[in-house]
Amino acid sequence: MITRRSLLQRSSLGLGSLALGGLLGEDGLLAAENPLVSRGSHFPGKAKRVIHFFLNGGPSHVDTFDPKPALAKHAGKPLANTLTTERKTGAAFPSPFRFDCYGESGIEVSELFAKTARHIDDIAVIRSMHAQVPNHEPSLMLMNCGDSVQARPSFGAWALYGLGTENENLPGFIAMCPGGMPIKDHENWQSAFLPGAYQGTYIDSKHEEPGKLIENIDHPHVTAGNQRRQLDLLARWNARHREARLDERLDARIHSYELAFRMQAEASDAFDLSKEPAAIRELYGNTVHGRQTLIARRLLERGVRYVQLWHGAGQPWDNHNDIEKNHRTLAADIDGPIAALLADLKQRGLFEDTLVLWGGEFGRTPTVELSGAGKPQMGRDHNHYGFSVWMAGGGIKGGTVHGATDEFGFKAEKDPVSVHDLHATMLHLLGLDHERLTYRYAGRDFRLTDVHGKVIREVVA
Repeated sequence: MITRRSLLQRSSLGLGSLALGGLLGEDGLLAAENPLVSRGSHFPGKAKRVIHFFLNGGPSHVDTFDPKPALAKHAGKPLANTLTTERKTGAAFPSPFRFDCYGESGIEVSELFAKTARHIDDIAVIRSMHAQVPNHEPSLMLMNCGDSVQARPSFGAWALYGLGTENENLPGFIAMCPGGMPIKDHENWQSAFLPGAYQGTYIDSKHEEPGKLIENIDHPHVTAGNQRRQLDLLARWNARHREARLDERLDARIHSYELAFRMQAEASDAFDLSKEPAAIRELYGNTVHGRQTLIARRLLERGVRYVQLWHGAGQPWDNHNDIEKNHRTLAADIDGPIAALLADLKQRGLFEDTLVLWGGEFGRTPTVELSGAGKPQMGRDHNHYGFSVWMAGGGIKGGTVHGATDEFGFKAEKDPVSVHDLHATMLHLLGLDHERLTYRYAGRDFRLTDVHGKVIREVVA
């Protein structure tokens, strides 16, 4: 028997629970309601968002941000080196590019990135990066997902999982790669065992019109009101289907339907560059990479958490031959847009809380690559033993050089930095402790940095 007093007590508690549930849902503490709702960080972070310029194929560090004058002194001579390379290499191969000192910091940068170098006092160059293997696919996965062997969630997915997004009408993680998705490269913006809502959204940025950039953004036959009714009916069916099953993929699909509906208005606006002043469009340049970089800025200022801009998908930085011509052409594509972005972020007050990352999956050898017949190819082989990346904005100590490779650029010798260290530092700048950002899967608490990683304090402002 239930007494009247007991009934009133239970009813009042039930109403309180309903109210609490509503408040928690608004604050993002009930992740099942909306996995992408904005959440608090572990501690106050200096960065709110990330833009990652990813140079697919492996740019040469000794031709960009790590000058090695010793190569000129030993040009054409064999170097004492016991490190194994993927292909046969020969004598010392000095950089064909001029290096100059820039800014008050006097950091040397190659002529390939002369426009970017004007911002060197805002940039921290890490010259002592190292990866695990000299092969593209595992090194791509390591740099983007923290593991070179197994499929793991990408950095962008982890960032969304930890922080959510600031705009529920746009994807929180966008990967732009002009010319079509490279084979297997979609693994580098995957969510893996994290809920599917955290996976990156791929955009083929070779197009200019918003309707082509985002497929099916407008429904040609059904009005918005009827679409809403269709989605509500579909949601009820899916909810009924879900009651008898435990499958997070269904939740991700439901969320993707809702996001696609909300995107119809806001995404068209975000991708429409005609709304930018002519001077800004001219600053970035009317090229594929100029346009996609400008789109990225528009996405960042609308609350998108992580934007990755791929460069070198069709023509990669994998220059095993004729590196002077190929690197010069590739750098010309993105040097201007990168410099434009840094200047634009500053004038909009976004630079201080936007983390900018530049780099590839590994570097290249300081020795010349040889053909099967033993003739110099005038290019460089893969080099995972030592290479460079740089970061700017978002709590980075500008005008800084951290670490060093040996005198020729073969291997990281001073203050070596692993990819896990880089990821730990990026998460730290976002206000996330890489050891506390975990997800329980298959009986284990996984994290982006696995059991490794330490924050590079020297590059943090």
